[in-house]
Amino acid sequence: MATLKDVAKLACVDVSTVSRALNNTSYVHPETKARILAAVKELSYQPNVLAQGLRQGKRHTIGVVVPRLNFTIFAEVVQGVEEAAGKRGYATLICTTEEDAQVERDRLNRLRNGFIDGLIVTGTGKNGRLIRDIHASGLPIVQAIRCQESGISSVIGDYQSCGYEAVYYLARKGCRHIGLINGTAELSPYRERMYGYQRAMQELHLEECSTVPFAQENSFEYGYQRTMELLDECPELDGIMAAVDVHGLGAIRALKERGRRVPEQVRVISLTGHSVGAMLETTMTAMEFPAHEMGMQAANMLMDAVEAPSDAKPSPQRLVFSASLAEREST
Repeated sequence: MATLKDVAKLACVDVSTVSRALNNTSYVHPETKARILAAVKELSYQPNVLAQGLRQGKRHTIGVVVPRLNFTIFAEVVQGVEEAAGKRGYATLICTTEEDAQVERDRLNRLRNGFIDGLIVTGTGKNGRLIRDIHASGLPIVQAIRCQESGISSVIGDYQSCGYEAVYYLARKGCRHIGLINGTAELSPYRERMYGYQRAMQELHLEECSTVPFAQENSFEYGYQRTMELLDECPELDGIMAAVDVHGLGAIRALKERGRRVPEQVRVISLTGHSVGAMLETTMTAMEFPAHEMGMQAANMLMDAVEAPSDAKPSPQRLVFSASLAEREST
């Protein structure tokens, strides 16, 4: 494997000149720099990123902690994070928690003591003190999708408007008995969607029809069970707002088993659309957030904080994205 000395020898310069040219730390004559770059290419020289990072006090690696990746908005957020990070020469370390607070605590502690410059986290809402402590220690943090700590930067969606607009959309379709399948109000996206739902239902003088959420549960079974309960409590149900696509999938299955046709008798809309919704047998209407862009923005916000001088760190920022309606067969 070629070394810095090999490059210097081939380019007929000192090792220090090669270092300055590759790190752009000071001026190197253009002809000399061109000769050095030619030598790097000829020798297939690969710099020791680890040693370089330790010398500079930067590791060019960011940690990402999310609940899960399969069929969720978090997968698209992570893709955006990785794209933005790659463009700026950063690697990513990705951890999932499955909404388990103890697992999240372990992942956060491992990352804070590991090889990262900053952290993007979608929290369970159970480890706020630890997240504040990590942030106070000087490690930059950005919250993505969920904002649980107001003093820490975040990239989130306008979830209340999402729930509000979904009610009005279904009402325009003729729905008058609209049910909500939601997650725990302990988490801001679910809580804000519920507020939006309630506000719109009150304005339209419609009676609320929602089950009591009992968990941070994103599963087919949860959507299925909650729909069965909605049908028992509200036999005239003609619209369902599902917090996430997988809840909507469970809802459609339950409606089919009860002999309720979608969308002729019951219209179904997801409040957090994923690309899978467009590929179902009955494609699902959804309120969709630009998750990939949100991930890129979170990564860039974090890397800006990492690279800022110690005496000029940015103040906490809050970036809010709106959802757009993707109308499909389920409504």
